[in-house]
Amino acid sequence: MNPLIEFSGLSKHFPVRSGGLFRRTVTPLRAVDDVSLSINSGETLGLVGESGCGKSTLGRLLIRLMEPTEGSIRFDGQEITGLNAKAMRPHRKAMQIVFQDPYGALNPRMMVEDIVMEPLLIHGAKPDADSRRLVGEMLKLVGLPTRARDRFPHEFSGGQRQRVGIARALILRPRFVVCDEPVSALDVSVQAQIVNLLQDLQTELGLTYLFIAHDLSVVKHISDRVAVMYLGKVVEVADKRAIYASPQHPYTQALIGAVPVLNPRVRGRGKRQRISGDIPSALNPPSGCRFHTRCPHVMPICKETLPPLLETAPGHGVACHLMTQTRA
Repeated sequence: MNPLIEFSGLSKHFPVRSGGLFRRTVTPLRAVDDVSLSINSGETLGLVGESGCGKSTLGRLLIRLMEPTEGSIRFDGQEITGLNAKAMRPHRKAMQIVFQDPYGALNPRMMVEDIVMEPLLIHGAKPDADSRRLVGEMLKLVGLPTRARDRFPHEFSGGQRQRVGIARALILRPRFVVCDEPVSALDVSVQAQIVNLLQDLQTELGLTYLFIAHDLSVVKHISDRVAVMYLGKVVEVADKRAIYASPQHPYTQALIGAVPVLNPRVRGRGKRQRISGDIPSALNPPSGCRFHTRCPHVMPICKETLPPLLETAPGHGVACHLMTQTRA
């Protein structure tokens, strides 16, 4: 498979000023720190981790809603990192985002037809019969009736509003879509409907997804590969079957072990890794491996040296000194 989007050494540091009245001291908040991955055309890469680990920031960096502090982003073989707004404009149609909050992402003063049509107008279309026809086709594609075009966002349920957001993201027929926790604000009964809709649209339109979530069961259902982030770093990436059947990083083991098990007969079976403590501040990340302050297998080298993301099996990358010691 050919990579649609590749990024290497990608970092985003936010300056945080301190120092009293004049606030002269600047400390960088390392939201994303030296991340390198690729996403193949037509696949879904799931991105998981605790709140504040940098998942959403990484998604926004990839579609240039934020400017990276360092690093390179290549879209369909072309470097887009340094492009100005004018040069970036043709690429905007090919990359879109579905936001987490289906109500906050929609203008409450605009009717659905205007909301979905807006990307077309931004890219030079006219509000004519052709544009209205495209809006109607897109609303039908996401499972909304034609009469929905003349209603306001507050007249819909959360799931229906998210369908409007998906229609707006796809009206330009993009190739790459960042799904930024698109179901976390919805009722559990609606989440499966939206996930299934995204999968159907991916098949029908040939989409590539970065699916950001904290619900591991949702990620397992929709993803082809899964990347795990911790404090701005990717600590493990692998095919979903491998990462759920045999997680290798202690943090990944803890995340998967924390997933509730409904069947009491199988509860407690297998390896369940426990971690304690809170995630450290991105303003002052720990030296060496950033997980060492919570890791039950911490070794002296973990406190001093940052482990690289190395392949332990074909397509399975892990950033952990314990794996290096085991293989040696």
